[in-house]
Amino acid sequence: MTKKERVRLVTEALNREYGTEMMTYLHYETPWQLLFATILSAQCTDARVNMVTEDLYRKYRSIEDFANAELSELEKDIYSTGFYKNKAKNIKACAAALLERHGGEVPRDIEELTALPGVGRKTANVVRGNCFNDPSIVVDTHVKRVSKLLGLTKETDPVKVEFDLMKILPKEQWILYNVQVIAVGRTWCISGRPKCGECILKDCCASAEKNKKVDIQRINV
Repeated sequence: MTKKERVRLVTEALNREYGTEMMTYLHYETPWQLLFATILSAQCTDARVNMVTEDLYRKYRSIEDFANAELSELEKDIYSTGFYKNKAKNIKACAAALLERHGGEVPRDIEELTALPGVGRKTANVVRGNCFNDPSIVVDTHVKRVSKLLGLTKETDPVKVEFDLMKILPKEQWILYNVQVIAVGRTWCISGRPKCGECILKDCCASAEKNKKVDIQRINV
């Protein structure tokens, strides 16, 4: 199977299973809410972040509220997301930078986004894709791991994985791919205990093909 054929089968299977409606697992109403929620999501589940931001965004109703927040109090408010000291510092600094550099608006440009405190390419692409509908690929742990198993990349560095996927995935799939592959990673392609036989991508997965060949060789021996 060529990589082009594999990509076609993968995207068709993902769209068939999950549809093509744009969505994110993080709850938000404004671009800055998604930006801060994504910062909080590092090393934390989306479900936990949504529980925290439900109260957080009632308490801090604007970017100005976060910029003026007492750091120790903000740390307590986001404590359960983990790495709370660093996240609180970054969110407060990011809010201040948005006010000083961008008039309180979340920028659309990836260079301007990644220049904000606590914002890397993953966070920037989440915001660009979901708030501005700019074609972008978000590479988290699920996307990195599953994409490599599928045979769509050999890289382990998230930025290199992102650029590999940009070369082979159709642009209309870029935003969708992250959410769809997260679902695959949580349902079937679970780290350490995959359910390959049940997976919707089993017929177009390079890792599954390799495992089949190994099993056939064992039977023949």
